[in-house]
Amino acid sequence: MWFWFAVIALLCWSGSDLFSKIGCQDSEDKYSHLKMVTAVGLVMGLHAAYEIFIGGVEITGGILLTYLPVSMLYILSMAMGYLGLRYIELSISSPICNSSGALVAVLTFATVGISEDLPPLALAAVALVCLGVIALGITESTEDEELRRARQDASNHHYAKSWIAITIPIIYCLLDALGTFADSRVLELIDEDSANVAYELTFLLVGLACAVYVLGIKKQKLVARQEAPKYTGAVFETIGQFFYIYALADTEHVAFAAPIISSYCVASVVWGRIFLKEKLSVKHYLSILLVIIGIVILGILDI
Repeated sequence: MWFWFAVIALLCWSGSDLFSKIGCQDSEDKYSHLKMVTAVGLVMGLHAAYEIFIGGVEITGGILLTYLPVSMLYILSMAMGYLGLRYIELSISSPICNSSGALVAVLTFATVGISEDLPPLALAAVALVCLGVIALGITESTEDEELRRARQDASNHHYAKSWIAITIPIIYCLLDALGTFADSRVLELIDEDSANVAYELTFLLVGLACAVYVLGIKKQKLVARQEAPKYTGAVFETIGQFFYIYALADTEHVAFAAPIISSYCVASVVWGRIFLKEKLSVKHYLSILLVIIGIVILGILDI
């Protein structure tokens, strides 16, 4: 079953990317990313309630506090990712955000050193991801404005050349990498199921705080047509997280499940091309290819 769990996680997380993009791309709604955080928080809160009251997962104030730094790093990274979708194509954003695995490897190398048993291919994979992200940044910043507008005409959604567009996904990548790195340390102290519920409950609290700010303080109104994609993306995100855990729970097949799941950004690029009509330049696609190859290699090696 591990294979189907991994495929479901891949499809759900790439689906979350797609619907989150649809829900957050309106440049006129400057609170769309906070509304998205609320949507994910509410859905995750429901799943946490199921895990606690039906699944019997243990959760205490101590577990919540222990996992709080990790939860906040993940939540901040996701909020930044939702904000970034307003400024850049999903086809570019998703591969950059998924580069966090390479940064985790870099952090590990920096703190514990490079193991003698580490295959040279792992170092090459990390280098490919870093090179691909740098190449994407250069491509974005140097692309001719007329060519940019011409290729974006098909999607009827134009993005101005801006340092914000490439910086926000990179910030997501940094925060997510720090969260993953911290996660590996904290999970030595608490159970994985309890940690996941702690994360979901913290997301619920942050989501409610965003709702109070957006709806109560800023007096923003919710439009069902605009909010539906956000909640659809939130459902996909939560389901993907559920199957991700069960796919990796089969320890004998982690080395196979990990690369399948980690390549969900490939599906996100495909969905962006099919459903959002995103067109990229050859340089964009070559840069993204470097990132994807590196991510898949790291997944295969399970670093």
